[in-house]
Amino acid sequence: MIYRLIADAAMTAHFGFLVFLVVGGFLAWRWRWLIWPHLAAAAWGGGTVVFGFPCPLTDLENWGRSMAGGQTLTSSGFIDHYLTGVVYPAEHLELIQAGVAVIVLASWIGLAARVTRAPKP
Repeated sequence: MIYRLIADAAMTAHFGFLVFLVVGGFLAWRWRWLIWPHLAAAAWGGGTVVFGFPCPLTDLENWGRSMAGGQTLTSSGFIDHYLTGVVYPAEHLELIQAGVAVIVLASWIGLAARVTRAPKP
């Protein structure tokens, strides 16, 4: 039972990470300190896409599933298991990745514009 909870917690954290990756830059418009964790999240997310970094959350979920006697994720990982082919067609993966990159960059550009327009104290 505990292993299943570990796997479920890793899956939930993974979804939370992906949501933060997409909207974290916009949250930093309100809470500026969030830009630093968002930069780290974007670097990690970009690294997994560009360089194929292994994801510790995927490893943790696979370990929990395996210890609970369940099936592990597909060899290509969390996104291919839960999102690709489920939320969007597999042939649109690169388009989705580019869209996320554009959203993240737009949030950073918007933050920079807000910071430079902020009144000086």
